[in-house]
Amino acid sequence: MTARIIAPEAAAAIRLVSLDVDGVLTDGSLWVGVDERRHGSEIRRFHALDGMATRLLQQAGLLVAFVSGKRSRAVEARARELGIDHVSLGDRAGKISALGGILSERGLEWGAAAHLGDDLADLAVMKRVGLAGAVANAVPEIAATADWIGSVRGGDGAVREFAEALLRARGEWDDLVAGFHEGGRFAGTTLDEQEADGA
Repeated sequence: MTARIIAPEAAAAIRLVSLDVDGVLTDGSLWVGVDERRHGSEIRRFHALDGMATRLLQQAGLLVAFVSGKRSRAVEARARELGIDHVSLGDRAGKISALGGILSERGLEWGAAAHLGDDLADLAVMKRVGLAGAVANAVPEIAATADWIGSVRGGDGAVREFAEALLRARGEWDDLVAGFHEGGRFAGTTLDEQEADGA
């Protein structure tokens, strides 16, 4: 298995963290309901630890993106709640196009991006980014491509595990944690924002 420690030189180059949604931010389950008028509804389960992880990454000055092949109002709502910098859902051209567009907009190269994935739709992206991460239950092809493999399954706090490994490698983890010792929350955030994180 790939080491769970990220090389400091690889971590230092990262400016944007891209996250797959289904199977990474969620456990991959989809709850779909239809009312009497045949209007569909969808429910996704997100983990509070991952909400905190996105805030930690942003607090460290990193951009965070949600990149998924599926459109979802539930994901859009969660992204708004967390103040996610970029959200690409359902790009028909695929994740290379979606993340490539985000990087171009920000004036970044592929080497400045990290991506956490779990399934084949992430494969092309993971071969291009500077740091490729896989959740514990990623399919074999993704695990074989990853620079880092976690011990936590998607939807159960896998993003938090990846964020901590990245921030430790960048030497920023202890300073971020110190803010909680001193004030119990991020500087400059409201109680409502903390609750959105699940803090």
